Amino acid sequence: MSRKILVTSALPYANGDIHLGHLVGYIQADIWVRYQRMRGNTVHYVCADDTHGTPIMLRAEKEGVSPEQLIARVHGEHLRDFTDFGVAFDHYHSTHSEENRAYAEDFYAKLKAAGFIDTRAIEQYYDPVKNMFLPDRFIKGECPKCSAADQYGDNCEVCGAAYAPTELKNPYSAVSGAKPELRSSEHFFFRLSDPRAVAFLREWTRGTNANGQRRLQSEAANKMQEWLGGEDENKLSDWDISRDAPYFGFEIPGAPGKYFYVWLDAPIGYLASFRHLAGKRGAAGEQIAVEDYTDPARAAATGTEMVHFIGKDILYFHALFWPAMLQFAGYRTPTQLCVNGFLTVDGAKMSKSRGTFITARSYTEQKLDPEWLRYYFASKSNGSMEDVDLNLDDLIAKVNADLVGKFVNIASRCAGFIAKRFDGRLGASDPRATGEFETAYEAALIARAYEERDYGRALREIMRLADLANQYVNDHKPWELAKQADQEAQLHSVCSTALTLFRDLTLYLKPVLPALAAKVEAFLAIEPLTWNAGWHPLPAGHAINAYQHLMTRVERKQIDALLAANRESLAPAAAEPAKTNSSQQRHAEKQQHDAQAAEATQTSAAAHISIDDFAKVDLRIARIVDAQHVEGADKLIRLQLDIGETDEAGNPKARQVFAGIKSAYDPAALVGRLTVMVANLAPRKMKFGLSEGMVLAASDADGATPGLYILSPDAGAAPGMRVK
Repeated sequence: MSRKILVTSALPYANGDIHLGHLVGYIQADIWVRYQRMRGNTVHYVCADDTHGTPIMLRAEKEGVSPEQLIARVHGEHLRDFTDFGVAFDHYHSTHSEENRAYAEDFYAKLKAAGFIDTRAIEQYYDPVKNMFLPDRFIKGECPKCSAADQYGDNCEVCGAAYAPTELKNPYSAVSGAKPELRSSEHFFFRLSDPRAVAFLREWTRGTNANGQRRLQSEAANKMQEWLGGEDENKLSDWDISRDAPYFGFEIPGAPGKYFYVWLDAPIGYLASFRHLAGKRGAAGEQIAVEDYTDPARAAATGTEMVHFIGKDILYFHALFWPAMLQFAGYRTPTQLCVNGFLTVDGAKMSKSRGTFITARSYTEQKLDPEWLRYYFASKSNGSMEDVDLNLDDLIAKVNADLVGKFVNIASRCAGFIAKRFDGRLGASDPRATGEFETAYEAALIARAYEERDYGRALREIMRLADLANQYVNDHKPWELAKQADQEAQLHSVCSTALTLFRDLTLYLKPVLPALAAKVEAFLAIEPLTWNAGWHPLPAGHAINAYQHLMTRVERKQIDALLAANRESLAPAAAEPAKTNSSQQRHAEKQQHDAQAAEATQTSAAAHISIDDFAKVDLRIARIVDAQHVEGADKLIRLQLDIGETDEAGNPKARQVFAGIKSAYDPAALVGRLTVMVANLAPRKMKFGLSEGMVLAASDADGATPGLYILSPDAGAAPGMRVK
């Protein structure tokens, strides 16, 4: 039975370029959509630019254009970049649209009628020069924990502390430089903490859809349980959904000067884009029943699906706020969230100083083939929230070995003989060879891998088949057969068989490499390949077209040129910290700080400290009462440590600590062991949770994994004892 699926990708913010980190999620979604269509399923794939908020307003003002002019220009740039990389949306819209305004007002009215909207006064920092309330990221000052200068209003990039903007020392506006004033303003809140919402989210986040699939990957579901807390807990906070003028967005009905917060209307933009697509198709004579995908009863009756592809950085919004908004505004909830990790380059975050903060535009301007990147990202994707690492040397090796050396090589070695010796017409395929090829694997394995977004597993199986096809060519040596006058029929059969196998490999690679597949279809003069056509050899007498080179090798000099084009010195980046709101930029600044700190540490490593200095460190004996892997983290183990502390009721209370010892220890082997921890280290908010201390470990001079050992006290030590 054919499936009917609405697929969305996360909306990129209209305040910056598309870079390779963005493309990880979009390419994964596009591959899945293409696979579904090859299976005969109906898929509507939509996206849009996220266009509202203070950063858009301020950037437009800086550039001397209206916000509408800015977002129109960026919309064209974003769509161009996605198209260059083969990400084929059915419609690419904008959240600054009448469809989105209508949906946002409808959601708000229904949530208000259901008792999910509160109003209350809050105190915020106000810029007296710009006459505007300041978002947290537009307030800077000295960190209240470590006193580092020029830190943002929500967390410190130096020590990692999280705090409220009002805790900053010597705060100033990142917009005007003025000292902000605390002022009170009435705001609107979505009651996410309402018991009805909490009960619904507990079920939704750990449940399955009508297809029997989990709505969330296991690591995402586990994260939700952390945020939701235990069955008798309510850890959710109400969500501020309003902002004060001046603000670029939609004004809240009946509340002059109040605007919907950008994160309220951003996910609603999925529905708005789909509604606009339906309008376009309807004008062309094709009807799409939008309510079949958005109304709960009609969606259940028609079996439609709604699948969101998002990055793990916006999981909180999409797995808590968005489903709750949909549920209590009377809309259908998502069938599935497909959550991808971040992109690292050569094992580290993207960096402008190293030239690895690479924009999509610079990649195409350097004339690199976008399908090299599609193949590489697919080969590293396993359907989980794990980060994808772009190792540039590995990309060169993988593309050259797999796509050029294995796949394209089959056609390039055989097509010439068909053209020169047989007038471009195929002979009969060898049924034994094609039979062996077909029985050597089951198409269901590759299909299942694509369905589960485990593209790396699919490609490994496909390349195994490519090895079999190349082995067939090597065993029969058409170049040798061509020298023997009495082997014409065998030569014809061998080359025709090889091209049938090449056709089959193209079919399986087509979701990942659509442009290359189109070239192969033109070369073989065949209809577009589909998954459900049934297997058959290319028939004898079938005429193929002249072979044209299908893909070139990656040269190291091309990658070097790409890095050079993206490399910037750190000096300009660090000189103007208040002029950017880029997380990658802040990371570059942090790298420079870390490098300077490391250098200072090496310089002073041998310096003496006083006994008073040592006494400041509170070292305690700790018993490891629990140890677990951290989903999505390559190095961390989550430890629960007993250091003799109790809660107000006198019950033992454990401390949570994240330790980078995953490569050296099995968590199960750690439970029950005693170790030593720093008990008075300031808690650090990490993306996986709060770390409340640090365990001590010894390593060699370089910190190499084989030399990593956590400290263990002698027998008789007990949790809570002071080490001195």
